[in-house]
Amino acid sequence: MSAMSLYSVVVPVFNSEHTLAELYQRIRTVFETTIHEEFELILVDDSSRDNSYKIMKELRNADPRVRIVQMAKNFGQHPALLCGFSFAKGDFIITMDDDLQHPPEEIPKLVKAIQENPEVDVIIAKYQNRHHNLIRKLGTKISVYATSKMLKKDPNLEITSFRLMRRFIVDAILGMDVHLPQIGNLLVQTSNRIINVEGRHDARKYGKSGYSYRRLAHDLYYDIISNSAFPLIVVRDIGIVSFLVSIVLGLFYLIKFLCFGSPVEGWTTIVLLISAYSGLLLLSVGIVGHYLINILEETRKMPNYTIRDKDV
Repeated sequence: MSAMSLYSVVVPVFNSEHTLAELYQRIRTVFETTIHEEFELILVDDSSRDNSYKIMKELRNADPRVRIVQMAKNFGQHPALLCGFSFAKGDFIITMDDDLQHPPEEIPKLVKAIQENPEVDVIIAKYQNRHHNLIRKLGTKISVYATSKMLKKDPNLEITSFRLMRRFIVDAILGMDVHLPQIGNLLVQTSNRIINVEGRHDARKYGKSGYSYRRLAHDLYYDIISNSAFPLIVVRDIGIVSFLVSIVLGLFYLIKFLCFGSPVEGWTTIVLLISAYSGLLLLSVGIVGHYLINILEETRKMPNYTIRDKDV
């Protein structure tokens, strides 16, 4: 009989006093009656303003498998997950939301997929029917497209916050030093052995989503500047084009004057000089920016490689 594995379920919590007790009970039932594996539930309170932490302490007192952490201020979902990872002891780590839109009854699908695919490192739930508002759906589509281009990710791979990861993947992520981390992006940069599994996505029972146009713009902006040199490349290319156009036009007017004696308006020379100078300036900004990107990559402590298995 094979030894039982320990699954760490990490849940970032924010103003979820109405869902925590039900979430715990459903997770417990799934592991005890369906999966038949050991589990621990790590709840990370992201400085909630309601009674979430009080309920977390009650759950902790009732079941030692529940472990709780309270953050000093609202750091956000992804830092809360990293905090939870640092306390996780499991062989496998599951992340899910606190609002019951990720049904605990779908966890067995993730567990089955990782057990049947030993070559896979991460299983991510792909929602059959999204119960998100229009802004959230739009943000997801834009984010998928942007990360696919910037991180060279399979565009068919859907990144959600309902996932199961092997221990070494989480250890690799914890070893990174990234400002404002995005767990999905870090997973793609750590392993390409990631697959989707169809999963249910339930409607929100309480409250409303905090995903707004402002949040959408912020996330998209951060995805671009933190994972790609695309803006710098655009600035550099504009500089190159501007400089080359000014040189070509300058030669054109010079030849026209020397060969045909056509006078050149005074403003033409000024415009060409400004265009050439601006082009060189933008090109210089792009080059300096690339040096800064290299420095940023050094400070982020991204691993040059990740080992998933060895026999040495």
